[in-house]
Amino acid sequence: MQDYQAPADLLKDRIILVTGAGSGIGRTAAKTYAAHGATVVLVGRTVSKLESVYDEIEAAGHPKPAIVPMNFEGAAVKDYEELAMTLEDNFGKLDGLLHNAGILGDRSPVELYDPELWNRVMHVNATAPFQLSRAMIPLLRKSDAASIIFTSSGVGRQAKAYWGAYAVSKFAVEGLSQLLSEELDDERNNVRVNSLNPGATRTNMRAHAYPAENPNQNPTPEEIMPAYLYLMGNDSAGVNGEKVDAQSK
Repeated sequence: MQDYQAPADLLKDRIILVTGAGSGIGRTAAKTYAAHGATVVLVGRTVSKLESVYDEIEAAGHPKPAIVPMNFEGAAVKDYEELAMTLEDNFGKLDGLLHNAGILGDRSPVELYDPELWNRVMHVNATAPFQLSRAMIPLLRKSDAASIIFTSSGVGRQAKAYWGAYAVSKFAVEGLSQLLSEELDDERNNVRVNSLNPGATRTNMRAHAYPAENPNQNPTPEEIMPAYLYLMGNDSAGVNGEKVDAQSK
């Protein structure tokens, strides 16, 4: 996966929505998709960060992106439905959806875990991807070859002590990914769904989770982009319902 070399026009004329596009892996993925020809819909909660990504994409001469400020903690069902209507009016379809937004919560024993924080993490990391996917499926069906990527984690595939709501939310994401991969694998065969574990990556979330770790020992978001390109582009046609790792083990 790390050796995949994407054609320069891999995502030409594709419409791709990226959540958590203001920073970290989401920011890099949005810029990478745009560099390969996609019109990217930048979704995130901090307008200034989204505007920064927008400016970088535009300055590089890539297709003009769109900005959609959205805080998943407070977003209601109607917000997702209104977003779907806006995208349909402007683009008529959606070719890709990268679920990247997420929060870490606390690393603590379950018996000491704050219930309100638990609910918050579960909502942002698991319920919001469900609500967004639900709203976007009709648009994804209008694509000739759409891809949904759910961001997973190693602790969402094998739980580890003290990872709390984050680990459980990623197990939920894995379940949602598997569920949709089967539900959308129908006679139209135009929407594929996979989960992607980025692995240890040089991001702020990783730094908060492992404050004593030397961040330079981990790859940058740019270095793991081959997996994100592969799963989003047509070279992964037929890959559905898989648990993919961005880094070799």
